Amino acid sequence: MIYHSQVEPIYFLLPLAGLIIGLFGSILGGGGGFFFLPVLTLLIGIPAPTAVTTSLVATLPVCFVGSLGHYRKNNIDFRTAAVFALAGIAGAFIGAGIINRISTSQLKVSFGAYSVFIALNIAFSTWRKTRAGRGGAKQQNNSGMAKITKGSLFGLLAGIITGTFGTSGTAPVLAGLFSMNIPFKLVMGTSLIIVLANTIFAASAHFLVGKADLTLVAFLTAGSLIGSLLGPQILSKLKTDQSENKIKYLYALAIFIIGVSMIIG
Repeated sequence: MIYHSQVEPIYFLLPLAGLIIGLFGSILGGGGGFFFLPVLTLLIGIPAPTAVTTSLVATLPVCFVGSLGHYRKNNIDFRTAAVFALAGIAGAFIGAGIINRISTSQLKVSFGAYSVFIALNIAFSTWRKTRAGRGGAKQQNNSGMAKITKGSLFGLLAGIITGTFGTSGTAPVLAGLFSMNIPFKLVMGTSLIIVLANTIFAASAHFLVGKADLTLVAFLTAGSLIGSLLGPQILSKLKTDQSENKIKYLYALAIFIIGVSMIIG
């Protein structure tokens, strides 16, 4: 279901928030959906079902434009993306069934706890990989079957997260792709197109049980589309081999702060 809310003064801050979210979402391979939900619930204060559906719809343009930019830069592994996406579709419909069984406060606390866990996992995995590299340890070799297994498990989890919280489900996708030792830029592009597929099916499922506020979507995407256009261009110029770990730690810190804010907010 689609509706238009009355424009409030605070809505005029949303294009700026969308610009920042779209920029970092396309650089970090997430589409920004992870950050739309906290903005809608903490800043605007809209109910959980509406926030989830609106977040999904607002994420779609960012994912599409960002994926197109990464495709032009040859930053997408379509075979790996297909494995994640197929499992994610099933997870998205499972998540859509969960959202109607929890309250707004339960959604915030659950999302916050999930965020903190993911942040700590990213930080620990980055630290462990760095330590192993310094010690001269060999990186894990991922066979075709191992990739399929990891892609299916992480993809299913990402789909459930997308359908439940209305976010991009980026964290499980990134965790799975990083565990395959894929180059950083390829991880970002592949992650974004996986998120696009998950979001399309999650949004479709939520339209059956929820409603999206197109006024909020318009204000958010007014900025996020510009950010998603700039993101791949900036990433192509970054020397990620030198700054990859710093980017991961900063990303983990941002997720941790959002998680704590959702729990106490």
